[in-house]
Amino acid sequence: MAKPAEISARVLVVEDDEGISEAIAFKLRQQSYTCLTAADGLEGLRLLRREKPDLMVLDLMLPGMDGWKLCQQAREEGFDLPIIIVSARTSEFDKVQALSMGADDYLTKPFGMNELAARVEAHLRRAQRPGATPGVTAGTTVEAGPLTIDPGRKEAFADGEPLGLTSKEYAVLYLVASQAPMVLSREDIYRSVWGYEMLHGDRSVDVFVRRIRKKLIEKIPTISFLHTHYGFGYKFEMRED
Repeated sequence: MAKPAEISARVLVVEDDEGISEAIAFKLRQQSYTCLTAADGLEGLRLLRREKPDLMVLDLMLPGMDGWKLCQQAREEGFDLPIIIVSARTSEFDKVQALSMGADDYLTKPFGMNELAARVEAHLRRAQRPGATPGVTAGTTVEAGPLTIDPGRKEAFADGEPLGLTSKEYAVLYLVASQAPMVLSREDIYRSVWGYEMLHGDRSVDVFVRRIRKKLIEKIPTISFLHTHYGFGYKFEMRED
């Protein structure tokens, strides 16, 4: 298994099952991460605001404030840390809903601690290396009409106004845009941005593209940028609507 990032990171675990919480914390501390724990959503929110962790592992079914609301609240307050959902809820609807509300990843219970640790490491590694996209020179700015994608600031701008992308949204947009006019498969996007192989039926890439499109349309309603190649993936191209 890959070693954790060299720079020590702090991980917040919000999980009401004491056994699971302790097991996650024990594994992550073995990997040299600092681990904070909360047994309910309100305490998780307090720790998030006070400690500003680098990543959050979040259960959905929590007392006080559920994980859906905590995830949404974190994004509304501008926290851009990676959020990994761990939940016994296995339906596609739950996964898509969690990703749509701002989560970056979704792991169903029961899961292996090595797998969780690998996902934590992958998300932290990419969060600490903004703009690091395979095949693209670091620091290359992408410009398309009113849209500017700036790897130095890890953000996209519409006529100078930020779109308000999360780190993962930015990474998906920058990857597809910087590889234009190539069409990238969902599997290639997932492998590059998430850092591991996409499982069959995983819709994370589609959900993130939808989130990015929504933010683009709000700022630039007359131009479309991300285009679906059905059954395969996505292409970046500026088209007047």
